[in-house]
Amino acid sequence: MNRTWDELVTSALLGTGRRLPPVQVRGGQDAAVALLDAAAVETVRRRAGAVPAAALDRPAPAPADARPPLPPAARRRLALLLADRSGSGSGRRGAAPDLTELLPQWLAAANGHGYQAPPALLPALLEAARSRSDLRQEALAFGGPRARWLAALNPQWKYALRPGPAAATGTGMAADTSVWDEGLFAERAALLASVRQRDPAAARELLAGSWATERAEDRLLFLDALREGLSAQDEPFLERALSDRSRNVRATAAELLSALPGSALAARMAERARSCVALDRTGEGEGPRIAVEAPHECDKGMQRDGVVVKPPSGRGERSWWLAQIVEATPLAAWSERLGGRSPAGIVALPVADGWQPELHAAWCRAAVRQRDAEWARALLGPAPAPPAAEGTSWRDPAKLLSALPRDERAAWVAEFVSAHGLSDAFRLLGVCAVPWAEPLGRSIVDALDAARDAGGYPWSFSGVMGLAERCLDPAQADRLEALTVLPEEPAADAPGRAGADAYWAEAFQRLVGTLRLRATMRAELAGRPAGAVRPPSAGGRSR
Repeated sequence: MNRTWDELVTSALLGTGRRLPPVQVRGGQDAAVALLDAAAVETVRRRAGAVPAAALDRPAPAPADARPPLPPAARRRLALLLADRSGSGSGRRGAAPDLTELLPQWLAAANGHGYQAPPALLPALLEAARSRSDLRQEALAFGGPRARWLAALNPQWKYALRPGPAAATGTGMAADTSVWDEGLFAERAALLASVRQRDPAAARELLAGSWATERAEDRLLFLDALREGLSAQDEPFLERALSDRSRNVRATAAELLSALPGSALAARMAERARSCVALDRTGEGEGPRIAVEAPHECDKGMQRDGVVVKPPSGRGERSWWLAQIVEATPLAAWSERLGGRSPAGIVALPVADGWQPELHAAWCRAAVRQRDAEWARALLGPAPAPPAAEGTSWRDPAKLLSALPRDERAAWVAEFVSAHGLSDAFRLLGVCAVPWAEPLGRSIVDALDAARDAGGYPWSFSGVMGLAERCLDPAQADRLEALTVLPEEPAADAPGRAGADAYWAEAFQRLVGTLRLRATMRAELAGRPAGAVRPPSAGGRSR
């Protein structure tokens, strides 16, 4: 029977002109018709002879979820967010809020309230997280045990079964060990990261148990997971990693140890730094300055402590070695070395022989690595200073800002935007906490309004506008209402300005609508009554 069916299929695929069907063709009958007749008969025969398959066992019931259900309004909102697949796309976006950009915020807020996901929406939630990896952590936390139960029934959702911070809550050590011993690399890496969040010591012991048998590239990536919860208890393991046969592993271990100011490696680097950097008081009438004598060689001890011998292309060896030593030295050591001065006083000292950019760049990396706010503050300087002033191109304000408290970070960026506008502000805004604290939100709105008055177009600031939709406090919506209004008469000296004003009004309408929708979502999740989002005014007042 199978042979006859296969032959019929082959003839149908090749065509009866090239392959005669294995059937009797009566006189005058078309071969293709005979083939279809035979296929119909064979189909009935196959179905009649089919043997019913054994019934599969029913899946175990979905586990219970004790978390409270969503308020009805919030449930309806989630259904709308999951149903939207439009995205922002390209080109003109229109004035409507982009719902796909609001879904991550909604999920984070729902998890903050501790709600469970509606069972009927779990398939759509898993499907959304399948296509958007940025949703997965919050979506799986919101979906809870029922989402993982459902994912086990659909191979397309297997991502939800991988160990991770959301999926590993409550995982027993036996299950952890099984995945660590038998899992794929991605599963093992996710497991190590999740265990490190729950129990840093257990993660370190898990890694130490298999360290000798891991591949060099795997050791490097696994070691990087120890950045989470790094503490002095990790020092013995990291010291052993300094003797690893892989140079990259040694360098990463050294970097982690240098982030522990009390480590033995940090003390060794401080001793080396003392022989390279000193206070010079010999200048007549010039006051004290910093003198630098870069290392003349990179000995075995330096190499073991993570100093890379070969510099990048275009970089001198001695300056390369000096930079690595300085950035691994505890910042507290410099006050003693340089006359008891504060970080601000040290940064203000002149540096002899053109070493200032190299030395200050290394201090910047050290301030970020050691999360030292006082040093970061001194190296940043005042926000109104030019972003790339002469002699300060070594600064990376975005990284230095990450070492400051969130409110101070927002205040510094607000002053920067007020002084310099938005052109150089995008990376700085990315390190500010959400929602933006005042006066940062106000300075962004003022800068956008100034950009419109200067004759620009909103798509030149689309990155900042997109951040504003996600990060501005919804309370700013009423203040922004005035910016959605077109001027009554375009300026006489700018005949093409009307088109730009229309685009700006549309962009501000979208921003206002998005902020009000975010406020409504907050109220819905809190179970408070919330009115419909008010549409922004389309005309009336002039600017």
